[in-house]
Amino acid sequence: MRTLLVSLLILLLGAPPAFAQQDLGPDYVQTRFGPMGPAGRDLLQKVALAGLWEGPAGRMGLEKSANPLVQEAGRHLIDGHADLDRRTVELARTLNVQLPTQPNEAQQGWLNEMAAAPARSPEFDRVFANRLRAAHGVVYKFLATVRTGTRNTAIRDYAKVCMDTVLDHMTVLEATGMVDFADTDAIPLALVAQPSSAAPTPPAARAPQVVTQQQQESGGVPDGLIAFGVLVAVVAALWLWSGGRSSRRMHP
Repeated sequence: MRTLLVSLLILLLGAPPAFAQQDLGPDYVQTRFGPMGPAGRDLLQKVALAGLWEGPAGRMGLEKSANPLVQEAGRHLIDGHADLDRRTVELARTLNVQLPTQPNEAQQGWLNEMAAAPARSPEFDRVFANRLRAAHGVVYKFLATVRTGTRNTAIRDYAKVCMDTVLDHMTVLEATGMVDFADTDAIPLALVAQPSSAAPTPPAARAPQVVTQQQQESGGVPDGLIAFGVLVAVVAALWLWSGGRSSRRMHP
């Protein structure tokens, strides 16, 4: 009997808590990495689209520019998107996401603009640096949004790699000295540059209030501690009861 009680206690204390999977709606599917929704699929497709034009743009920068800094940016684009393309195809296959195979109309227009610019000219360098820097800025903000909100660990890790790559590309493009930051249509001013009356309060700051309320409802003791105490009391009572019966059988 005592052996059974000890086994029961170990089982109850050692069992991991079971959490029901949250139903996020019909647009989500459950995977072994967590729920996969529209943002994760959109991320894979947008990164694939970026590679379809930024890789060729990098090759043009390497071949058409006489500027060593533009050529260096081209090398970063080629290498970075070769790695991202491999990761994107692999993860899309795992998560059953269909990827695009051709640049969209705007991206093809930027490639055409670069192709039309004279080789070894400042005009090509300006088109190269400004079109790519503007596009990378938009993609970086999108990546940060998905990385912040996704519940899928594979998408989270993938978004982090993409953000590192895009930040590297923005850095080398800016290092060319050809990016026109006065063009606020292509590169909007950061929101923190605008006047603000007060800084926003992070939602996490309200979390301690919930804990305090739960503790007050339980007389200042957390619910988990109360449940553990009840469990220990029940097991102890059963232990003493079984011990008493054993003692009576031994000493009539």
